[in-house]
Amino acid sequence: MRFSRLLLPTSKETPNDATLASHIYLIRAGLIQSVGGSGLYNFLPLGKKILDRVRLVVKEELDKVGCQETSLSFVTPLSLWEESGRAEEYGKELLRFKDRKDNDYLLSPTNEEAMVNLVRQTVKSYKQLPLNLYQINLKFRDEIRPRFGLMRGREFLMKDAYSFHASHEDMQREFALMEETYKKIFTRLGLNFRVVQADSGQIGGEGSKEFMILADSGEDDIIVCDACDYGANVEVAADAKTGDTCACGATLRLTKGIEAGHIFQLGTKYSEALNATFLNEEGKAQAYEMGTYGIGVSRLLAGIIEQNHDDKGCIWTKASAPFDLQIIISNIKDEAQIALGEKLYETCKAKGLDVLLDDRKERFGPKIKDFELLGVPHAVVIGKKLSDGMVEFVTRRGLEKEEVSAENIADVVIQKV
Repeated sequence: MRFSRLLLPTSKETPNDATLASHIYLIRAGLIQSVGGSGLYNFLPLGKKILDRVRLVVKEELDKVGCQETSLSFVTPLSLWEESGRAEEYGKELLRFKDRKDNDYLLSPTNEEAMVNLVRQTVKSYKQLPLNLYQINLKFRDEIRPRFGLMRGREFLMKDAYSFHASHEDMQREFALMEETYKKIFTRLGLNFRVVQADSGQIGGEGSKEFMILADSGEDDIIVCDACDYGANVEVAADAKTGDTCACGATLRLTKGIEAGHIFQLGTKYSEALNATFLNEEGKAQAYEMGTYGIGVSRLLAGIIEQNHDDKGCIWTKASAPFDLQIIISNIKDEAQIALGEKLYETCKAKGLDVLLDDRKERFGPKIKDFELLGVPHAVVIGKKLSDGMVEFVTRRGLEKEEVSAENIADVVIQKV
């Protein structure tokens, strides 16, 4: 991609309502755009590209363990929520409306009811179980006070999965499998996280676990161990406190966490409420045992930046970065700089790298500031030192700089990137 053709409206100004680093930098880097200051956001081209890269990691790991992707209607009949009894429980967070025929609908905040409705119409026998269906789709919750950008918006992209089983034991097996799958997703995205016991809240069920991204800006207090993967939400594990000794022998400490994933053992709560049954091995009608598994995909973008930024801007992880490499031509009037930049650009693309070539007719200062703000993991700066046969290789994390001969820069990039 050539920067000169890219829609990327970077800004020096901090949005008035932004307090979190992720909110500030996602807007300043031209990745998202507020729609009327009401918890709604447009994803601009590179923001959408990053969102798609994160989405792909989630999809790949789910597909590996046999989950099947679906796409449910964003609009759900209110009658399904009345069947489950959650229409009043959710209250004003449900955005309700009528169509021209005076039928009642809502914009989905989650899809337990809709997925149970799908399965009760299509799955009739234990021979068709177990089943794990997921979607990565829009959700809407009419938050009373949307804030913190993508961290707590009203409309968001969510991965929600629902598993259906003939026995409670098999549901617990799938629950454990989803926990391990989530760990792989968060690890691939380069996140420091903990899995903690959680309150099941409005979703319900007999047990749930949250996946917490560790960050000072989080809203939850988490007790963690740095020597192992122990973590506990203070609200759930009130007896754990800073200074206690972990089971591994290390000392526990208090930190903050951002909830980015939540998995639930639902049992038969929704299948019984919606009269969703299958014929078991004895030929008798039996309610499905269920699990449900959510990840806030758009929230993950904010979580990645909360963990990975400095005072200059974003620092994207390898799996989430919009590009592998940014090539900066310092002086667009220098033919030698242009020639090397173009050659390196084509060479890297031929090797399968995703590259951003900054070919804008701009001064060097704004170009390097945009690199720092956008947070591409690596850059090659082609500048004045080219007259001595040298260019600069920059690693965004820590802004480490290394002089490399122009003759060898392609090999260095392929090796390091």
